[in-house]
Order: sequence, then C-alpha cells, then structure tokens
Amino acid sequence: MNLMHRADPTAPPTNERKLFPVSRAELERRWALTREHMRRLGLDALVAQSVRDFHGGYVRWFTDVPAGNPRTVIFYAADLMTVIDHGPAGRRRTLSGDDPTHPGVGELVTTAAFASAHYTQAADAAAVVEVLRRRGCRKVGLVGAAATPHGFVAHLTDALAGVEITDETDAIDRLKAIKSAEEIAAIRATAEMQDRVFMRVLEQVRPGMRDFEITALARYEGEREGSEQGLFLASSAPLGKPAPFAARHGQGRTMRAGDHMALLIENNGFGGFYTELARIIVFGKASSELNDGFQAAVEAQANTVKRFAPGASCRDIAAAHDDFMRARGLPLETRLYAHSQGYDLVERPLIRADETMSLAAGMNMAVHPTYATPAMFIVVCDNFLVEEHGPSVCLHKTEKKIFEIG
Repeated sequence: MNLMHRADPTAPPTNERKLFPVSRAELERRWALTREHMRRLGLDALVAQSVRDFHGGYVRWFTDVPAGNPRTVIFYAADLMTVIDHGPAGRRRTLSGDDPTHPGVGELVTTAAFASAHYTQAADAAAVVEVLRRRGCRKVGLVGAAATPHGFVAHLTDALAGVEITDETDAIDRLKAIKSAEEIAAIRATAEMQDRVFMRVLEQVRPGMRDFEITALARYEGEREGSEQGLFLASSAPLGKPAPFAARHGQGRTMRAGDHMALLIENNGFGGFYTELARIIVFGKASSELNDGFQAAVEAQANTVKRFAPGASCRDIAAAHDDFMRARGLPLETRLYAHSQGYDLVERPLIRADETMSLAAGMNMAVHPTYATPAMFIVVCDNFLVEEHGPSVCLHKTEKKIFEIG
C-alpha cells in the first residue's frame, strides 16, 4: 500500500486540503465505543486537551485533526463535539458535524491563549467551563489530565464546583490502543514509507555531510510522501567511540570516511499514524565488535517480539528482556525499549514493570532494544503487530544489518 493512496483509492477525497483523512466510518467507530463507555458510567461529557503534535493523540483520535496550540475537545454522550482552538478570542462558530475539516464537530470556539504567557492559561479552561455550564453537564470525565497543563486543569476543576469529575484516561487509552483494520492498513503504509526513506538516505549520504544534513534529508524524503510530523535522531562518531542519538541541536558534527552513525526515523505517515525505524550506517567497513553488538540487539528484539500475544503481561515481557540482557553481560535498560504507537509517538501500553495494561490483538508495537558501552552505541528498531495468535512479521522490510557505504 503506497502512502500516497487513500484507504479507498476510487473514492473521491472528502477534503482536498487534508493529506490523508481517515474515513468517516472509522471516526464513527471510535465515537460509538466512547459513547458506550460513557453510557455505562453516566458521563455527560469528556474533556481532552493536547498541546504537542507527536504526543497529541487524544485530540486527533476524536477529531482527525492534530494537536494545536493547544486544542481542546469536549466529547458529549449525545451530541456533536465542541472544539476549543487557537484563533480570535471569543469567536464561536456553529457547525453541522459534516464539515470536512471538522468532522463530528457542532461548535468551534477560539481563544488567544499561549503557553509562554502564563496569564492566558485560564482562557481555554474558561471556554470549556462556559460550554459545560450552558449545557447543564453534571458528570464530566477528563482524558489525559496528568499530561495537561496545570493551569488548565486547576481552573477547570475549581470552576466546576458541584460537577462530578472523573479520570477516564485508562478507558480511552485502551480504546485507542487497539487498532481497526483501517488503522492497521495506515500503520503498514507508514512502515513501508520509512523503508523507502531509509533507502533514499543511503543513496544520497556522503562523507563530509553534517549530522543534521543527514536527518534533514530523511525528513525531506518523508515529507515528500506526505508525512506531517516526527523526530529524526542521529549522531556520528569514529569507529570505537559511541554515537548515541542526538536531537537536532546536537547534530552539528561532520561525518567523515570511516565514521558510523545510528539513525532513527520516527515520523508519521498515512492518516497520522507513527512507526519507527533505526539502523546503523558506516562509511566504510564495520568492526567485528560493532557487528556483534548489533546482532545482540537483533536477538534481544526477537526475544521480546516472540512474547507478543493477546493477554501478555508487559511486566513479564520487560522482566524477560532484563534476563536476556543480563545473561549476555549486556547493560540493563532503564529507558523505555518497547511500546505501542498510534497517533502518539509513544502510547500505552509500555513494555515496562509499572504498566497495568496487557497486550491485545490489534496493537502496534515499536521494539528498539538499545545499549551503550565506552566503545559503541547499539540500537535496532522496528514495528510489529500483536495478532490473535501472536506477533506479526516485522512491518519494516529494511534488512536487520549494519549498512556499509563505500
């Protein structure tokens, strides 16, 4: 499935301005699951706010629009949504629910709030309070409140005295973690896109390029295919020295003949869904130490993936990974080495000891065992699906090896 194709290539686009809108049927599926949960608990509304594009999945899951600056959704048990967005203060628009840019939205309110101007922080919350009061909502669930700015949550809870407020994050996390057939098709397309991006990078990189030029090339190739957001981490070093991931501000080094680089491509693709791919590149010949270290990471990845099955405990999988690393004398990972993905670059469940959610069929898992020694930084990263009878084959087709150029 090419990233540039819609889920149904014969169907006319529902909105020529959106890169890859999900279908209305997919949105209706999500809304129905949410309303079923709300009816069981007697909830009148849910409130979700997202402020970061690559960790703003709640907003996009409800509305098919990425997180903004910020963007807040009020989802009702029996009505079209209200969205609070950035724009002229005090503006209010009534929509029909069929607007191609704002599907399922009946009311669009705009405010002029900024995270960098603390005294504006209450503006979005005040708009939410006004809407909930006007509609007579008596029981309201918050989604992702722990990751929402304190000023928003504090104002909301203080101003809604007399309204019962619950935390519905766990429930929505579980709903969005299990992907539909349409979502899985989009995820597969994103992995295929990243394979193509990596191969195009290999065709164009040369000694003398600075690290940021190489990641900029990966970003450019992804955006040519319609990718909207993402992170591109890399750094280079001579063989015998570690080259750990660095963000763009740390990508100033020039990569020379004989050097190596760990490159991570974690951008989204069709429909806004994330996968991630990481490999090691060498301008020359990889050392036996680097090859052996990479092979150990590939084996560690397989040791985790073979345990993916519906009902599997994330705690148990994480413990098995620790046992694998310990038995080989490799450093234990205290970072996150495997997790689900969707609209969020990292979403639950996480493969670690404190995760309470179990695996289920339909989850999209990124697995990136990583370790460092004084002589090398080792990583491999790919995506796998949890299927009814175990793990899928690897979604990425890029060979699991160190790529030698020149």
